[in-house]
Amino acid sequence: MTSPTPPRGRNKFASAGSLLICGLLAGVVVAAASFPAVAMSGLAAKAGSETFAELPSELEQQTAPQVTRVFASDNKTQIAVMYDEFRSDVPLKDISVNMQNAIVSAEDHQFYKHNGVDLKGVARAFVNNKNGGGKQGASTLTMQLVRMTLAYSAKTPQEAVDATKDTPERKLSEMKYALQLEKELNKQQILERYLNIAPFGNGAYGVYAGSQVYFGKKPKDLTVPEAALLAGMVKAPTSFDPTTPSGYPQALDRRNYIIDNMRDLGYVTPEEATKAKTVKLGKTTNRPGNGCVSVAKNNWGFFCDYFYRWWLTQEAFGKTTYDRERQLKTGGYRVVTSLDVKAQSSARKEITKLIKDSDRNALLLAGVEPGSGKVRSLAANRKYKLDSATDPKNKLSSDPQKAAKGIRGTYPNTTNPIITGGGDITGYQAGSVFKMFTMVAALENGMELDYTINSQARYKSGYIIDPSSDAACPGTHFYCPSNASKSEVGNFNMWTGFGSSVNTYFVPLQEQVGAEKVVDVAKRFGVKFRASSDAKIADDEASAHQWGAFTLGVSASTPLDIANAYATLAGDGMYCVPTPIQQIYTQDGKKSDIGQPKCTRATSKDVARKALDAARCPVGDQAQLGNCSGATERNARSVVGHPIFGKTGTTDADKTAALVVGTQHLVVAGYLVNPDWAGHPDRMSHGIVNPAVYRTVADYMEGRPKEEFKKPND
Repeated sequence: MTSPTPPRGRNKFASAGSLLICGLLAGVVVAAASFPAVAMSGLAAKAGSETFAELPSELEQQTAPQVTRVFASDNKTQIAVMYDEFRSDVPLKDISVNMQNAIVSAEDHQFYKHNGVDLKGVARAFVNNKNGGGKQGASTLTMQLVRMTLAYSAKTPQEAVDATKDTPERKLSEMKYALQLEKELNKQQILERYLNIAPFGNGAYGVYAGSQVYFGKKPKDLTVPEAALLAGMVKAPTSFDPTTPSGYPQALDRRNYIIDNMRDLGYVTPEEATKAKTVKLGKTTNRPGNGCVSVAKNNWGFFCDYFYRWWLTQEAFGKTTYDRERQLKTGGYRVVTSLDVKAQSSARKEITKLIKDSDRNALLLAGVEPGSGKVRSLAANRKYKLDSATDPKNKLSSDPQKAAKGIRGTYPNTTNPIITGGGDITGYQAGSVFKMFTMVAALENGMELDYTINSQARYKSGYIIDPSSDAACPGTHFYCPSNASKSEVGNFNMWTGFGSSVNTYFVPLQEQVGAEKVVDVAKRFGVKFRASSDAKIADDEASAHQWGAFTLGVSASTPLDIANAYATLAGDGMYCVPTPIQQIYTQDGKKSDIGQPKCTRATSKDVARKALDAARCPVGDQAQLGNCSGATERNARSVVGHPIFGKTGTTDADKTAALVVGTQHLVVAGYLVNPDWAGHPDRMSHGIVNPAVYRTVADYMEGRPKEEFKKPND
């Protein structure tokens, strides 16, 4: 087998001659198209040379759309690919010599001998076509590259049509561009660009995609019959498609024709050609999935979707969401996300132990790294997929009103952002995990962890609510919260009040600090207030001042919100915008700073460290600065085996159960909710959500050294 003939040296006289002859040919072609009787006259030649000289020759080079690959944080595990056209450019050194020889044998036998235009071929085609001998093209590989490049660089649909329509004017323009291109690039560069832009059918664009789709291999490994098949498809990908009944025989004939050409041109021996033609064609393709519905592992889908939605919000990728999506699917990025494969696997494993995917209630877990905001895991007892419209697997919604309309629920299949929020998902009431915001506000306003309140079984506040509410003191319009247990009475401070989750400690504490200040802390710690009713109150200071139940977690939030809010404590009071990004690399391998941690100080180091010290009490750990008494999830510390902090949360009638557990390396928040019906009758069990959260943290921390939390400076 022989390699392609090396490109000959440039000859300025040959180039000049080519321009002159092409100018004369231009006169012939233009005149023949308009005035056949005078096609060979001197007037036509003169007019043609002038017309040819006036044609543009500088070809606007624009990279064809490239596949973006999305990886986990290890930069090895591929999560998904995203593309408009399945294409990924490769250098010529990574393309089999067989493929290089095959495309020359298929499309342009004189490739290494001409200067972009095959003059004899043009003349021959002109005479043949005018004499009715069947249509001939005479387009060189360079001219074909020009045509494809013009199509990809078109800024309007009409420009794309003009770049490919079969007219004398277009052919002349291609000649002029091709001659100039051959001055700027050597033959190897032209061949590399051609092979990376050519279409191969079945959604494969460029030789890398063609190799993957038809043979599941890299282009450097293509054999003679494989290369000949691909080379044969460029001319008409649909007609020569070996995967269709009509295309198979045509593809076989064309492949064998190209192998014969390779033999005649000396690229393969007669024996090699004979052997290559005995190889059977495959009839299947290996086209990779596109987007988050085709992730390598289904449980990565929710994270992939979070990344995708995040990308669409980044103005650096375009002015509109449409522009940003095009950039993602055509830009050829290598995206190394923050997804930790171990953390994700643990979360999904622990969820599966406790609840089925088909359960109408959803167990949602989100993991965040303190100090960076990097989202390490997003998992749920759901399949990330669209339910089939023709053969739906999802049951009718658990909401009777929706079910009556035939609306199906989100179980077991959904692509809704049920863990992170967005679209119609505004979040869920999480209960007492919000008490942390009240504690931070109190510490910021001069109160200390030992601040004591004599808590009663029921507290009559000054907050005004609807007198018909069950939460109102009988016969009044005042908010009167009570505790989950009758034993929660007496003197409590922040350690003991937070540890036992005493409502009648935190409502008066909030009242003394000012509920609007507590809401402000929640904002600084990243709570989004996606529900319009919540946002209306949160954005109005007077209304927020009267939000008595805020400390008890009546505002909608997501597991990601709360995981990141508690991570702000472990991050010494630095709030970091949650990000799905570890590093983004552009197509040319350069690092982008988009998605890198963006952190702002949400509260002081001392306040964060004090609040975290009290937050050790609910999860069975011991405070360094005071004494814990009572814990709402005592098992967490013994299972994790590391210093931890966190908080449980429960809403009225147990409609939601939540737990957040954190270390200095990872904070995981879990919610057990019904995403389809907030008013459901089920009682959510901490026996389901709690183990899933603390076991996930335990798995992640296994093998890591034990690190104690820092004490405040004062």
